Amino acid sequence: MITKETLKTLTEEWLQGQSGYFLVDIEMCDDDRIVIEIDHADGVWIEDCAALSRFLQEKVGDEMGDYELEVGSAGLGQPFKVEQQYANHVGDDVEVIDADGKKIVGVLKSVEGRTFVLSTQEKQIPEGKKRPVKVEVDKTYSMDEVKSTKYVLNFK
Repeated sequence: MITKETLKTLTEEWLQGQSGYFLVDIEMCDDDRIVIEIDHADGVWIEDCAALSRFLQEKVGDEMGDYELEVGSAGLGQPFKVEQQYANHVGDDVEVIDADGKKIVGVLKSVEGRTFVLSTQEKQIPEGKKRPVKVEVDKTYSMDEVKSTKYVLNFK
């Protein structure tokens, strides 16, 4: 019977030969499916998903038993799961759900390790003024402390 660790090792072996690709997740589902998600800064090509699927079938074959293998991309609207997804979206609009469940939308300004900076617009009342104005505010978050972060599609 195939293990998640074996699949991870083999997937990472294949990815080493593929410039820019990285592993996002491997899920062994209760309904006898194995779902492997990969990603790339420029998007994932279906041909590469098929090539990885063939590679894994050749390497493990019968060990998969009754499992159905699905290889695909992480998906644009899905929450980030690994650091590389954050790094790939620096400069893009993202939506963060913080630890308290508050939704914050802003520009992903930088990523360092498991920490990232989000630049947002907030209304503040300047000293000596009566009306609020929008100002840019940088907020620092830990990937481990937010509920989710995902890319925001803009159709402008």
